[in-house]
Amino acid sequence: MKPVVGIIMGSDSDLGVMQEAAKILKQFDVPYEIGVYSAHRSPHRTAEYVKTARARGLKLIIAGAGASAHLAGVSAAETILPVIGVPINSSPLSGLDALMATVQMPPGVPVATMGVGNSGATNAGFLAVQILALSDEKLATRFAQFKANLEKVVEEKSRRIQGIEI
Repeated sequence: MKPVVGIIMGSDSDLGVMQEAAKILKQFDVPYEIGVYSAHRSPHRTAEYVKTARARGLKLIIAGAGASAHLAGVSAAETILPVIGVPINSSPLSGLDALMATVQMPPGVPVATMGVGNSGATNAGFLAVQILALSDEKLATRFAQFKANLEKVVEEKSRRIQGIEI
């Protein structure tokens, strides 16, 4: 199957975080491609990737970066596809700098910014599935089943702790 999601990251050291988004896409059988594209170290290669994404069949991009974290914003500037940003906690500021760089975009260049690190990448995968489910009824049904199962899991956890004396 042709990829419909592009997962990009600023460095191969970001793979440990960004693979969390890939795991969610795999769980829902959403085809994706993954690669390293740096807004600063390979700007021309990155711009070419993003500019051609739609023509290659991608429907959205998940972009993760740490420190100055311009990858998601640069990507959003070069495409009309939705861009989901994942701030990576790889700097001495524990990802706060990446979060600020990703979330503070000028009007007209939106980036759907997730939380910092692994949970943010996981939610990026879920948001990608939700966006794709808007035009894919089979995927929408699978995601609805997933959400229903989440509720059952919480109910079970509640039943388990009710019998614990504190």
